[in-house]
Amino acid sequence: MLTPEETAKLAAANVTREFPNFPAHLVTSPTEDTRPRTLHPAFYGAYDWHSSVHMHWLLVRTLPDLPPAASATYTGILDRHLTTAHLGTEAAYLLDRPGFERPYGWAWLVALAAECRDTPWGDAFGPAVDAVERLLAGWLPKATYPVRHGIHTNSAFALGLILDSAERAGLTARTADAVRDRLHTWFADDHDAPAHWEPSGQDFLSPALTEADAMRRVLAPDAFAGWLDRFLPALRTGAPCALLDVPVVSDHADPQIGHLLGLALSRAAALRSIAGALPAGPVRDRLTAAAAAHLAAGLPAVDRGDFTTDHWLATFAELARRA
Repeated sequence: MLTPEETAKLAAANVTREFPNFPAHLVTSPTEDTRPRTLHPAFYGAYDWHSSVHMHWLLVRTLPDLPPAASATYTGILDRHLTTAHLGTEAAYLLDRPGFERPYGWAWLVALAAECRDTPWGDAFGPAVDAVERLLAGWLPKATYPVRHGIHTNSAFALGLILDSAERAGLTARTADAVRDRLHTWFADDHDAPAHWEPSGQDFLSPALTEADAMRRVLAPDAFAGWLDRFLPALRTGAPCALLDVPVVSDHADPQIGHLLGLALSRAAALRSIAGALPAGPVRDRLTAAAAAHLAAGLPAVDRGDFTTDHWLATFAELARRA
C-alpha cells in the first residue's frame, strides 16, 4: 500500500496532467473550443472526467494524513480547481448533457462533494450536487432495467456509492429514497446469479458483487443474508464460486486487460463489505479470505509509473482499504 505522501503525490500528478486526454464530448461546431481546461476547468486532468473527479476525492481523503508542509502544497491545487466558478461550469456541462458520465461520474461527484463537506471547498459544490440531484430525478423513473456491465455504466456500483455519500453531500432524503426504491425494483427478486460468467475481459467491477453490495446497503441484515443465499447459493453450499477467485491479468499495460487489476481491488472492497453485513460463520469466513487474496493481488499494481493504470487504480485501492 502507498504511504499517504505517495498517494497524495500520485493523485496530484494526475489531476494536474491535462494530456493525454480522452474527452467524452460531442463536437457540434468546427469553431468549438474543445480544450480540456475549457470544457472542464475543475476536472481537466487524469485522462478522463470521471478519473479526475475520483482522483480529487483521493487527494482530499489523504490530506488529513499528511504533514503540514505537504498538505499545504496539495491544498493549493484544490484551491485552484474546486472554486465556485469552476464547479458551476462543471454543473452546467452536466445539465446540458444528461447522458454524460451517467451514472458513474455522477456518483463520484457526489462522493467528492461528501468528502469536501467540512473543508474550505464544501460550499462550492452546491450547484454540482444540485445538478446530479436533478439528473437523478429525471433518470431514475425511466431506468426500467439496470445496466449490469462490469465497467463504468454499471448501475449498482454507482447507486451504492451515491447512497454512501448522499447525506454528507447534501442530497435530499427524497433522492436517497428514490435510489433505494430503484435498487429494490431492479434487484430484490434476483436469484441464482451466473457467477461462472465472470469476469469479462475488461471488467473492473463485478456485476454480481456490485449488486450484492448495493442490496447490502438497502436491506436489513437478516433480509440481506436470505437474499444473498438465493442470489449466490454456492456461498452457502460451499460449491466453487468464480467470484472468489483472483482474476488473471495477462498484460498489466493493456488499457482494457488492465481493468482486471481494478476488478481485484473493487472485488476486495465488495467482499469485505458484504462479509461485514453477515453473521459469523462459514460464508463470512469464505468472503473475508477471498477479499484478502484479491487485495494482496491488486495492491502491488497501484503505482507502476504507467499512466494507463496510474490515472485511476489508486482510488480503488482506497475503496478496498476503507471497506
